Amino acid sequence: MGRGKLRIYLGAAPGVGKTYAMLSEAHRRVERGTDCVVGFVEHHGRSRTEVMLHGLEQIPRRELEYRGSLFTEMDVDAVLRRAPAVALVDELAHTNVPGSRNAKRWQDVEELLAAGIDVVSTVNIQHLESLGDVVESITGIRQRETVPDEVVRRADQIELVDMSPQALRRRMAHGNIYQPDKIDAALSNYFRPGNLTALRELALLWVADRVDEYLNEYRSRHQVSAIWGSRERIVVGLTGGPEGRTLIRRAARLAEKGAGGEVMAVYIARSDGLTSASPKELAVQRTLVEDLGGTFHHVVGEDIPAALLDFARGVNATQIVLGSSRRKAWQYVFGPGVGATVARESGPDLDVHIVTHEEVAKGRGLPVARGARLGRTRILAGWLVGVLGPVVLALLLNTVDLGLANDMLLFLALTVAAALLGGLFPALASAALGSFLLNYYYTPPLHRLTIADPRNIVAIAIFVAVAVSVASVVDLAARRTHQAARLRAESEILSFLAGSVLRGETSLEALLERVRETFGMESAALLERESDVAPWTCAGSVGPGAPVGRPEDADVDVPAGDHMALALSGRVLPASDRRVLAAFAAQAAVVLDRQRLQKEAEQARTLAEGNRIRTALLAAVSHDLRTPLAGIKASVTSLRSDDVEWSDEDRAELLAAIEEGADRLDHLVGNLLDMSRLQTGTVTPLIREIDVDEVVPMALGGVPEDNVELDVPETLPMVAVDAGLLERTVANLVENAVKYSPLGSPVLVAASALADRVEVRVVDRGPGVPDEAKERIFEPFQRYGDAPRGAGVGLGLAVARGFAEAMGGTLNAEDTPGGGLTMVLTLRAVNGGAHHPVRVAEPERQTT
Repeated sequence: MGRGKLRIYLGAAPGVGKTYAMLSEAHRRVERGTDCVVGFVEHHGRSRTEVMLHGLEQIPRRELEYRGSLFTEMDVDAVLRRAPAVALVDELAHTNVPGSRNAKRWQDVEELLAAGIDVVSTVNIQHLESLGDVVESITGIRQRETVPDEVVRRADQIELVDMSPQALRRRMAHGNIYQPDKIDAALSNYFRPGNLTALRELALLWVADRVDEYLNEYRSRHQVSAIWGSRERIVVGLTGGPEGRTLIRRAARLAEKGAGGEVMAVYIARSDGLTSASPKELAVQRTLVEDLGGTFHHVVGEDIPAALLDFARGVNATQIVLGSSRRKAWQYVFGPGVGATVARESGPDLDVHIVTHEEVAKGRGLPVARGARLGRTRILAGWLVGVLGPVVLALLLNTVDLGLANDMLLFLALTVAAALLGGLFPALASAALGSFLLNYYYTPPLHRLTIADPRNIVAIAIFVAVAVSVASVVDLAARRTHQAARLRAESEILSFLAGSVLRGETSLEALLERVRETFGMESAALLERESDVAPWTCAGSVGPGAPVGRPEDADVDVPAGDHMALALSGRVLPASDRRVLAAFAAQAAVVLDRQRLQKEAEQARTLAEGNRIRTALLAAVSHDLRTPLAGIKASVTSLRSDDVEWSDEDRAELLAAIEEGADRLDHLVGNLLDMSRLQTGTVTPLIREIDVDEVVPMALGGVPEDNVELDVPETLPMVAVDAGLLERTVANLVENAVKYSPLGSPVLVAASALADRVEVRVVDRGPGVPDEAKERIFEPFQRYGDAPRGAGVGLGLAVARGFAEAMGGTLNAEDTPGGGLTMVLTLRAVNGGAHHPVRVAEPERQTT
């Protein structure tokens, strides 16, 4: 039996209709004669959804008892015994009750699929594991129940159930999603238009990416090379010149006009040494395109138009943006240019935009490519002029008699032209051929290789000398130009490296990627070893097939230190490039050392912070703990004294002083130990579902009743916290508030439910704290203003915040209206709690 197929209905938020769509699909399949059963579907009291269950066979659920409550889960064994063709399983990301067959419902689904049963399920976009942080930043709620992305991606079909935020809010207002008492809170919190719009965008983009994966797989499987304009992909061809920034911005504007537009900037470098573009300018353009939401790509290719078109077709691009040529008008005699060639070869499915810019017709301004110093086209033209030119000129001069002097000047001009175009060797060929033709056809005696007049010998010698001199000068100028171009490229690279040192850039991978791009290599790696005989290890690498074993395995390796080597694979570099490569190697070693120094500095900072804490603890022990100890010692000594006859009242007063000092010692030592646990990361909360109204009163045991007013309703939902940590947190907050409250103004401790959270507010009418100091008061050993006598060591609020965050909550300070300070402790409410079985943020979920 083969594996079953999985179909998922994906939604952006609760209430969009995923379960309804799943049940509608089930009815259609039943009408077609398919054996379809309901494994687990939760209608959440929605009448329309509940009606859709009628007529469908439902597998009885399995009942489980957990912490005195009865829960129901899908009976996987019963579904497997029933062995239907299709099973409906709602809420794929659901967490099963402890004691179930599997911890997660998607694991139950995997068992059904493995048994050959097709499954139809539902999931919301916020429950995908990879989007947890994004959803939390949007809604402020951390999803505790998630499903791995790969589980959803493996689905055979994914159908988006979409609804506009306005329509969803109308459904909410009409009571089609939540009970009436939950509607107002939901609309003002989780179901705000901004939240719903952002979640909807996440769902649409995720499905679009999944469709794009399907499309690429299909095109690859069927070897489709034609461009399908399913979404706008705009490729920007960069030369490394200053006009690249204009092209990138223009492409970004084009992408904004189409839904889902994507910008991909590509630079095509030759594979024969240092790239001709400025590395500094390319780095700026890479940053710009990434800031605009695009991607940067580096491609190696000899034929730039062909490589650009191959890249565009490979990524299924629909448009190419190129800049108008920077070549001057006379340079077009050597070819139409990249833009014209790309436009001619692009075909009907790929649009080419030629964008004007300020650098048009101002010259290339870039170092020439390596290889022939004058370029292949120019050298070929020089050979044509030097070889064919004298023959054509001789045929023309045979038709007219201009005299030997004029004939020699014409042949000399032709030789100079060959020298200017092709350099030394075409000019020498032209001089040799021209002198032969002059001697044979125009110098007496004619049609013989002898010269009768000695003056003609001098003229021909001068002719050859001038030709050789001009050719030598042209060749020398070309050599110097090529050297200047290389030195310019090298200086820009070295300048960039020096700048990166000054800027403190510490990314080894980014530097290795720049090495790979600069030299047109396939991969690069930095290798190191502890000694000359120790094995090599890879400190960092980029590119496929990086040489991570030994430097000798690479095509190029350069020492980067005593026991370091920079290894590159792809081709063998000429010796002239190794000088710049050595600078990269030295910089890579510096970057690696800097990373390690930063790590050591971070460890040193941690140790210094620990030392600071220990120093403060010692100071606290030496001062704040000495006072209660001295009081206890004095009281005990007085009681034990035989010289004084103490009355019952005096004895009771001394015992009360001893008890007060012991309580103060116990509190201070407790805070010191708690702060030490927080600093060392050893606080491990035991999260349980509890009622706030049971814990908060216990935290007020050490506070006189007339100093605190309590307002904690019994109808609050349960919270997921550590009861002990919550009690210590509230106790510290109340103690701090009581210290700063004026006499006759009791501290108010109130709790309320808001969406999926419970807030505990500790309100005092003291002097308050200015906004700039509200965060500082939560730091260890901080006491704001004139602290009252016996105010402790300044750890109470630090410990309270540490405990709150350890339980997944937050603690912040706000101003009390009318004066004073309010501490707001926010805790996570539990879905399905004793008092509120449905949580506002997660209505489709039955959480244990």
